[in-house]
Amino acid sequence: MTAPALTADNTAIVLDSTADFPEAPGRFPNWRIVPLYVRFGDESFRDYVELGPHDFYDKLRTADQLPTTSQPTPGDFLAVYEELSAFERILSLHIAGNLSGTVESARRGGEELGDGRVRAIDSETASAAIALLALAIQRRLERGTTDAEIDSLVERYRREAHLLFTVETLEFLAKGGRIGRARAMAGQLLNIKPILTITDGEVVPTKRVRGNQKAFAEFVRAFEESSGPDGPELRFGIAHADAPEREEALKELVRRTRPHATLELSTSLGAVVGTHAGPGTVGFFWFRDDH
Repeated sequence: MTAPALTADNTAIVLDSTADFPEAPGRFPNWRIVPLYVRFGDESFRDYVELGPHDFYDKLRTADQLPTTSQPTPGDFLAVYEELSAFERILSLHIAGNLSGTVESARRGGEELGDGRVRAIDSETASAAIALLALAIQRRLERGTTDAEIDSLVERYRREAHLLFTVETLEFLAKGGRIGRARAMAGQLLNIKPILTITDGEVVPTKRVRGNQKAFAEFVRAFEESSGPDGPELRFGIAHADAPEREEALKELVRRTRPHATLELSTSLGAVVGTHAGPGTVGFFWFRDDH
């Protein structure tokens, strides 16, 4: 017996706000976003809903203490899943489980719904990389797909998608517990810019260079080496933390090296990802998908 087709009419996509794609529900009627939380002292805000990137970075610069972040509750997910009663299936895609408990909250919310419609997926990545995976799934939903094809896509994405980012200072990653304080202090003293990625759901350095110019040169080298031939099936995204000039520089980099590549998403890092990365961060994401 043939498995029923998954389509954009019968299958919803749910992201969390760390995908940094707040306009998604406006573009796709079958998409929803569940926000994480960022807290400044006694004040708690829902990412993008009650605190957008611009106001967040203004607030961050004058804060006495670094804000903290927390995942949505299972109840937050359950409320959104219940709103999607018109859909037969829900694919819920989330930030790496090693970085956040968000995907576990999504699983528990799906269990509380109790009808087996929800499949929570650990993307094993973060920020616009989650959005790029969701867009690849949406393309398949729009022509009709199967669970087996989605499984294959997710596994291939985990293997083949590329993510590089660099930060203005290691201070925020250190305060958030993502790297050691000694390493952060040494990096600041020497103007070292780490080129970072996410491997198996963990932030790891791929290279260390001195200064922003050399960091971008490393982006170029890695992109040219691993992106394959030019063409619209090469899809990329950019995310920045209050650094629009770096966003534009990355776009120009891609135009020079792969002028026919498809820009899927260019976005600001929201309050939750920005808390851990810090102002000045820029991320670069790419994936080859001719579906």
